[in-house]
Amino acid sequence: MQRSLPVCPEADLPPGKTVKFVYKVDGIAYEGFAANFKGNLVAYENTCQHIPIPLDYDDNRFFTPDGDNFICATHGAIYHPGNGHCLAGPCAGARLKKMHATVVAGEVRVCLPEE
Repeated sequence: MQRSLPVCPEADLPPGKTVKFVYKVDGIAYEGFAANFKGNLVAYENTCQHIPIPLDYDDNRFFTPDGDNFICATHGAIYHPGNGHCLAGPCAGARLKKMHATVVAGEVRVCLPEE
């Protein structure tokens, strides 16, 4: 059975916004983030594919200034929000680790990886 984690009320995640969350797999804590990309909910592990560090500077900012992509604040890698594919930067061609995001009873929930 797949586990899901409540992240935030749907109203707290309008287009262009992100929210971070922590989850555990086999007792190890990981950070993820959910985003509303132009009306579509997406969620990813918050780890750059170039070097395993968070994409943001702990400031919950993942989108490029134009809101069209995610950006790694450290290395400048650009990721497509819809599929996590790295479009440019030191890890071009790699992908963020995606999780399924959904809304249940007005709450954003993320399906977590299997333990």
